[in-house]
Amino acid sequence: MIHHTGFAISYLMIAFIVISALVVGGLLAIMHMRHKYHPNLIGALIGAFLCFLLLEALPALT
Repeated sequence: MIHHTGFAISYLMIAFIVISALVVGGLLAIMHMRHKYHPNLIGALIGAFLCFLLLEALPALT
C-alpha cells in the first residue's frame, strides 16, 4: 500500500499508534492479572510508553 500524500500518511501513522497503544495496554493488563503487579506500576509503564510515542511520532506527523 503506497500513499503519496502527507495527509494520508499522517492518518496511517495515527492508526498504527492507536493500535500499538491498545496492544501494549492489553499486554500490560494481562501482566497485571497474571503476576499481580501494582496498578501504579502499570499506569507508569503506560504513561512512559505513550510519552515515548508522542515524542517520537509527533515530529514525524508535522
